[in-house]
Amino acid sequence: MNLNPPVAIESVDGLLSLLADCGGAWDTPDRTGDPVDILDHGLQVAAVLAARHPDDEELQVAGLVHDIGHRLRPGDEAGHGEHAAAAVATLLGQRVARLVALHIPAKRYLAATDPDLALSPESARTLGCQGGAMTPGEAAAFEADPDFAAAVALRRADDAGKAVGSCVPGLDRWRPVVSAVAASTAGNRT
Repeated sequence: MNLNPPVAIESVDGLLSLLADCGGAWDTPDRTGDPVDILDHGLQVAAVLAARHPDDEELQVAGLVHDIGHRLRPGDEAGHGEHAAAAVATLLGQRVARLVALHIPAKRYLAATDPDLALSPESARTLGCQGGAMTPGEAAAFEADPDFAAAVALRRADDAGKAVGSCVPGLDRWRPVVSAVAASTAGNRT
């Protein structure tokens, strides 16, 4: 396992190149995990979020990039959200980074509160190494987070975005959206 922190992604081109490299890369090094590669999964999650939350481009972009931590640090199930968040924070802003990091706590929350939750076999397997279902106190604290609703929406889209052969728009569709979020972030820094 690589113990060096991921390098911050500093350009839209760099991010889209990393995402393109996620085609054929899987959430588990031996491909025993979810049935779609990281790129296809991110595209599916972003498409679900675009349909369900058309006015929240930051949430959509968070869905697109939420699992790049698997590519940055293969095999680190518990930390992949944090690795992805750290990599995109400078380019895409703190809200996108927080949502990316929160997709794992949102899974833990839903495991504790939604009796109808249907996790993929891989998500069910990794829940344990990610802390398991939240305690009632953890769930109450998570519900108080200002990004709670968006984090849960991202997690629900994450669960929906694992369909083999799903036909969703490719990376070219997302370039203007990623560029707009990055430009907004840059504008907020000046």
